[in-house]
Amino acid sequence: MTEHPSPDVTVIIGAYEAMPYLVKCLESVENQTIGADRVEIVAVDDGSTDGTGEYLDAFAARSKVPTRVIHQPNSGGPGGPRNTGLAQARGRYVFFLDADDHFGEEALERLVAMGDRAGTDVILGRIEGVNRNAAKSMWGATVERADVYTSNVKFTLSAQKLFRRDLLMRYGIRFDTSMRTGEDALFTMEAYLRGNGVSVVADYTCYYLVGRDDGKHLTKSGDYDIRFLSARRLMELIAAHERPGEKRDLLMIRPFVTTLLPQFGHVLLRQDDATLAHKLELAAPLMRAYWTKGVAGRLKPQERLRLACVALGKAEELKAVVEYERTKRKPETVSRRGRRYLALPYFGDRSAGIPDWVYEIAGPTPSQRLWRAARRRAGALLRRRKG
Repeated sequence: MTEHPSPDVTVIIGAYEAMPYLVKCLESVENQTIGADRVEIVAVDDGSTDGTGEYLDAFAARSKVPTRVIHQPNSGGPGGPRNTGLAQARGRYVFFLDADDHFGEEALERLVAMGDRAGTDVILGRIEGVNRNAAKSMWGATVERADVYTSNVKFTLSAQKLFRRDLLMRYGIRFDTSMRTGEDALFTMEAYLRGNGVSVVADYTCYYLVGRDDGKHLTKSGDYDIRFLSARRLMELIAAHERPGEKRDLLMIRPFVTTLLPQFGHVLLRQDDATLAHKLELAAPLMRAYWTKGVAGRLKPQERLRLACVALGKAEELKAVVEYERTKRKPETVSRRGRRYLALPYFGDRSAGIPDWVYEIAGPTPSQRLWRAARRRAGALLRRRKG
């Protein structure tokens, strides 16, 4: 293969048993409007036995996009092939493209243009699911610099993003191959926190996240121990970069809501008491270290109540709360001394030991909203008269 000048982007593809999805994946790189001279592919065959390696070799021999193929024994997860590819990358940016997925045609052109214009180190492109769900909350608007703390970009920590390679090399950011799940969240969060800003391209679908018909490559949900390990590692990373306070609390919302909260949802009603006791044991050190009023106050009362039960080690109360949620009954709103509360289970029950603030509804009361609206209308009228 002829060596080309350093490209703008190295597309790193870790491939394991990826046929026939790999065909469209590679075609989507070839069809990028940025041009073949500005892209290279580093593809890592992670011990496939279904023809993936052979197809990669054939593609590299004929493609207009410079392609290097590395064959290695199966590593047991996506982090190993990604690290191998990163070590071989030459581009100013790298993009981790899963072999099941594919790009929108203008993806790399738009993402690189955004990174160069904004000077940011991590650039997110809009993702859509194909035969599977994809996160949506962070694609409301295209922004050159998103606030990691207050925006929803912290809820997308998958690896399918454009990263400035210099950032990853400077800090030695790599995927932790000892983890069975959550290694991409650690990688991406560290890049967020160490990098020179995060950009969002929301007005074009850059990436199509494909659900395989055979169900392969989906993270198994049965082993909950690895979920708690994933949450702990992410919390420790955040704590290492942010001192206690508002910024840390804003980031901690992500592991609490995305990783811990589902472990104490409706799934509990299908599990035995010993499993719940073990989950509470795993959660206890995390709640002691990182569960604060700053985190809790930014959650919905229903979420806050469940996690408050976890923090207090109240197994029976937690099960009752989950049972109540399953009924989908609408709780009554109670006003006390100018504050509003949702009368969820155990509200006002002093014997339960759950403080009232757990039930509080954030934001202004209805009367306060009316007063503020009237003040805005009066201000607008005054400005019109002056004009």
